[in-house]
Amino acid sequence: MFEILVWIGAITSIAGLGGLIWCIFRVLRARKQQLDDEALRAVVQSVLPYNLGALLLSMLGLMLVVVGVILG
Repeated sequence: MFEILVWIGAITSIAGLGGLIWCIFRVLRARKQQLDDEALRAVVQSVLPYNLGALLLSMLGLMLVVVGVILG
């Protein structure tokens, strides 16, 4: 049973990592467009909630893995 918890945690953590990578590429693409300071700031502010959500998802996944390993 705890092996399933570890796998669910690993998948959740990988999904969070994918979200973080998406955020990085979104900001890099905006930087390559040579936007002015205000437009770049608007892009970064729009990506910030997704970045925090991806960090939360990754953290929860890692917590599931640790709990599964400790209890298993």
